[in-house]
Amino acid sequence: MISLDEIKKAHDEIQDTIHRTPVLTSRLLNERSGMEVFLKAEHLQKTGSFKIRGATNAVKQALAEGANFITAASSGNHGQAVAYIAGQLGIPAVIVVPEDANRAKVKAIEAYHAKVEYCGLTSADRIPRAKQLAKENGGVYIPPYDHSAVIAGQGTIAIEVLEQVSEAAVIVVPVGGGGLIGGILCAAKKLKPEVRVIGVEPETANDTFLSLQQGKIISIAGTSTIADGLRTSQPGDLTFPILKEHLDDLVLVTEAEIREAFEFLLERTKQLIEPSGATALAAVMAGKVNAANEKVVVVLSGGNVDLHQIVDFLPE
Repeated sequence: MISLDEIKKAHDEIQDTIHRTPVLTSRLLNERSGMEVFLKAEHLQKTGSFKIRGATNAVKQALAEGANFITAASSGNHGQAVAYIAGQLGIPAVIVVPEDANRAKVKAIEAYHAKVEYCGLTSADRIPRAKQLAKENGGVYIPPYDHSAVIAGQGTIAIEVLEQVSEAAVIVVPVGGGGLIGGILCAAKKLKPEVRVIGVEPETANDTFLSLQQGKIISIAGTSTIADGLRTSQPGDLTFPILKEHLDDLVLVTEAEIREAFEFLLERTKQLIEPSGATALAAVMAGKVNAANEKVVVVLSGGNVDLHQIVDFLPE
């Protein structure tokens, strides 16, 4: 468990880098869901996703400890975040991405002046390579989720959410490796113990769901879900115990439900959200979150979309 003090310290540490993202609302969404829904707009965050929070906290910590070279393994958003903050701090960085990485995200990493190396299709492929590069160059590897400073950074979202929607009863969060929801759990359960935190995974990328069912970390094979940021093969060693102890529920959504949420956000709210970022809303729209007449905060975790792929994410 990451302490609230660590998360508050991270909140102070990253303020000169991140945006305090707004909370959006939609009357139509409220009518459809039977809830008062608030959309935490992390797609409007620096580098286009929540990842800049944890990356900034971790890279600054590494720099304070004498690091002069940084690596990361990422399907895109974490890589962008590490590349950005490393560049801002003047530290060279190499980001190891999957061979099928989102083109827009890779372009962004390169625009932040980091080097890109392609390796495999899953986190199980690219993480060892990133660690190897760090070791060979005397640098520091920044994990995408399984790192205390990263988790603390992501937890700063909960501080903002509970300030912006003080009467929130439920926070709904997409689940990949667990860094985002783990950080939110650590902060929210201390700041407001009665708040319910619900995780959402794609049906085809259900490693955390299976792990919680069996009470131990379960690894799955690669997945082709359109929610590419949630394609982790297993939850983290640090994040899983947090979820196992504190998570109120975890639900699964279909590819069709993710597509419907993506289309709704684009057409009705005029917000371009990547499929991973739309996954939590998909659960609300599909009636899989039991919170009738309550205030529900949905984390829109990112908005880095290759414009050429938009048609591929729409309902079939």
